[in-house]
Amino acid sequence: MKQIANFLLIGLVLLGIVVVYDGFFIVEEGKQVVITQFGRPIGTPKTEAGIYFKMPFVQQVNEFDKRIVIWNGEPNQIPTNDKTFVFLDVTARWRITDALTFLQAVKTVDRAQSLLNDIIGGTVRDMVNKNNLIEIIRSSDWSIENMSPSNQEPGTTPERGRDVISDQALEIAARATPQYGIELLDVVFKRVNYIDTVRESVYNRMISERKRIAAEKRSTGEGQKARILGTVDRELREITSGANREAMLIKGEADAEATRIYGESYNQDPEFFAFMKTLESYESVIGDNTSLVLSSDSDLFHYLKNSSRN
Repeated sequence: MKQIANFLLIGLVLLGIVVVYDGFFIVEEGKQVVITQFGRPIGTPKTEAGIYFKMPFVQQVNEFDKRIVIWNGEPNQIPTNDKTFVFLDVTARWRITDALTFLQAVKTVDRAQSLLNDIIGGTVRDMVNKNNLIEIIRSSDWSIENMSPSNQEPGTTPERGRDVISDQALEIAARATPQYGIELLDVVFKRVNYIDTVRESVYNRMISERKRIAAEKRSTGEGQKARILGTVDRELREITSGANREAMLIKGEADAEATRIYGESYNQDPEFFAFMKTLESYESVIGDNTSLVLSSDSDLFHYLKNSSRN
């Protein structure tokens, strides 16, 4: 009897250990748990970290991540609105916000990723189909003016860009995910490229457009240069004209002053003044080796004769 009692005690201890081991569970930080019993959810999801209890053997723990999950789409060639194919690689971020709904509708992360392939992939394809190539390849903060590759007409300016288009794709796709307990956080065009058949023509178009814009810039620069040179020439003429007027005024004042001085000198000694004027007139016409023949009636001879007598 004692041996049987010992076996029963050992069995109860082992059963207690198994019950404790299977009955208690830990919810880690960043995790959430839904308890199910025979496949049916029991209670509300456990979203806070801690130790919880469940019915051993009967109830199961279904653990899900609360952290952000990355979705990477399959790179595809998608036609744009202007009938040009573009190679597009898309990524997105999502997380489980309602573990109970997620368990009932999706069950696993792998199935959720497959579901997002249809939701995000289809939405992105529709958005690309509705927009021209220039909108897909251009980021919203790209400020180069009048960029127009591929089928865009030269001189047109893109209105949106792929950042705006990806935001619109997020808005549309996010409406479909709450029914699966999923919150879609963002949709990003990770890589956008031309397919080989259009890359060369697009590059040639871009080069041509850049040359056209460069020619416009040079023309504008030449026009500004001509305006600046014209302004400089006009200002130079105005400055020169003003200087000439001032010089003429000064010269006129100097001539008037000289005339006044000559007049005063003449009045003080008219005979000497006449003699000086005669000498100045001869000085202006006689060179270094000039021989001068004077008549006895000339003024200079008269002055020289009177000077020798004195």
